[in-house]
Amino acid sequence: MSTVTSQAAGAPLQYYQVEEEGVVHDSGTLLGFWIYLMSDALLFAAIFATFGVLSSSFAGGPTPKELFDLGLVAVNTGILLVSALTCGLAMISMQQGNLGATRAWLLVTGLLGAAFVGIELFEFAELIAEGATPQRSGYLSAFFTLVGTHGLHVTFGVIWVAVMLVQLQQRGLHDDNRRRLLCLSMFWHFLDVIWIGVFTFVYLLGVL
Repeated sequence: MSTVTSQAAGAPLQYYQVEEEGVVHDSGTLLGFWIYLMSDALLFAAIFATFGVLSSSFAGGPTPKELFDLGLVAVNTGILLVSALTCGLAMISMQQGNLGATRAWLLVTGLLGAAFVGIELFEFAELIAEGATPQRSGYLSAFFTLVGTHGLHVTFGVIWVAVMLVQLQQRGLHDDNRRRLLCLSMFWHFLDVIWIGVFTFVYLLGVL
């Protein structure tokens, strides 16, 4: 494979060739995935806009200062940001042709993603137990929709990581798996960017 034989050119050239092969031999996959990410960005933009409209519609119910524990949310944010780092390390290992390290960093990424979802579900359970359900106010409806939609995406990402671990075990760093890992990395970093917006506008500005 050209990405392995071009060792003297260095890692940046190898990574470029992985992308080049993906574009030449299956450009439809990467183009289709970019279109998907753009459509997903539009989906989140619409949900953010709805949240902005309903951000003060408390209907006599609890306000963000009464609802959220910024410490717990900060921990969860840190977990997701660290998972972005481990995902990047998995891509670097893939670029270097190191299957073991790729699988190891990918496993850590999946575990961190699962921990993020677990903490989010715990937060939802606490809110519902206190009576802060989506039916309580327009604000809470928008909150559960926005944060829940992001959580569903992370859950899908964790499932994708698990599938990739199986495929790497079966076929190694095959060209198809490299392309799928590239798409997974773009998806995971996209979720990180969305969560930074959620943390800033929903939690931080809401409480402060």
